[in-house]
Amino acid sequence: MLIDTHTHINAEQFNEDVEATIERARAAGVSPMLVVGFDNPTITRAIELAETYEDIYAIVGWHPVDAVDCTEADLARIETLMDHPKVMALGEIGLDYHWDKSPKDVQQRVFRQQIAIAKRTNMPIVIHNREATADVLDILEEEHAEEVGGVFHSYSMSVELLERCLRLNFYISLGGPVTFKNAKVPKAVAQQVPLNRLLVETDCPYLTPTPFRGKRNEPAYVTYVAEEIASLRDMSYDALAEATTANAKRLFRLP
Repeated sequence: MLIDTHTHINAEQFNEDVEATIERARAAGVSPMLVVGFDNPTITRAIELAETYEDIYAIVGWHPVDAVDCTEADLARIETLMDHPKVMALGEIGLDYHWDKSPKDVQQRVFRQQIAIAKRTNMPIVIHNREATADVLDILEEEHAEEVGGVFHSYSMSVELLERCLRLNFYISLGGPVTFKNAKVPKAVAQQVPLNRLLVETDCPYLTPTPFRGKRNEPAYVTYVAEEIASLRDMSYDALAEATTANAKRLFRLP
């Protein structure tokens, strides 16, 4: 079995067929799945799915792109939800300098506030980083995020920065881009990350792996991610699945 550690089956793209999507994942050997809510509507939907399906768990936080909309009430809600029995982490949080909706200083403030919540509630954190690597790593170190650890979701940094991330007590999660023909950096990362710190994900409906690029991604397709990583590491699919599943259960304290 595989665990898809980062899905958005709470997104509107799955409104018409979420149950069939979950069934396809199970049939492909993918269970459980972690659903990430990153604003009020998607947080609500993530909780609904987690409460409806035994093998669905939730991760909730406030996305950096929308940091400018985050209120004290939103942060209080996130902190309260850390006590929910099926909420397993706080995220996705971090910095995103690609889009300019939220000023950098606002993103950084909300990022630090959520790290503080994670530390108060002893929850791992899920990091979103887009074009903000230096600031993300500096803030994690300044806020001593290693006390709770977490995962760099859809890791997009260099091989050279792996050691710094590992020192922060973080796991490295890879998704669809590792299957892309010319994706040299993700493939190198897949080969270099220690096996006991590796996770797999889809980030569906985004980042669809080969051979389905251009179509909606879904949790069943995490098998293609695992197959590619196993090939790159010259190990069996079953061994890769066993290791990443054990890692996910350890990080997220899954049963």
